[in-house]
Amino acid sequence: MCGSVFAGTTEAPGEYFFQDGVRVKKYRGMGSLDAMAQGSDTRYLSESGHLKVAQGVSGTVKDKGSVCKMIPYLIHGVKQGFQDMGAKSMQHAGELRTAGDMRMETRTGAAQKEGGVHD
Repeated sequence: MCGSVFAGTTEAPGEYFFQDGVRVKKYRGMGSLDAMAQGSDTRYLSESGHLKVAQGVSGTVKDKGSVCKMIPYLIHGVKQGFQDMGAKSMQHAGELRTAGDMRMETRTGAAQKEGGVHD
C-alpha cells in the first residue's frame, strides 16, 4: 500500500528518463491496465475474463533519490502518530488496545473528506 510513496526512488524498479527536462521514472500501479497486461490481472481476478477494468494508475514520477533518505521521515511520522495516541512504543500501543484504552479504526478517503472542513 506504499507504492506511490516509494515510486520514483532509486530502489524502485524501472529506468530513469527525462521528460520536459525533468528526471522521472514510470510508475505503474499493480491494478493499472499496464500492469495487468504484464500478469498482475490474476491478483485482481480478471485473468479469465476478456474485460479488464483498471483499478490503479500508470504515470511518471519525479526522481525522489534513495529510499534511505525517506526512512527517517517515515519513522518519525509513525512515532509521532503513536505519541498522538498516547503510546510510547508499538508494544505499549498493543497493551493500550488490548486493555480497551485505545481504539484504532480505518477510514476511507471519502470518510476522511466528509469528516474534514467542507461546505
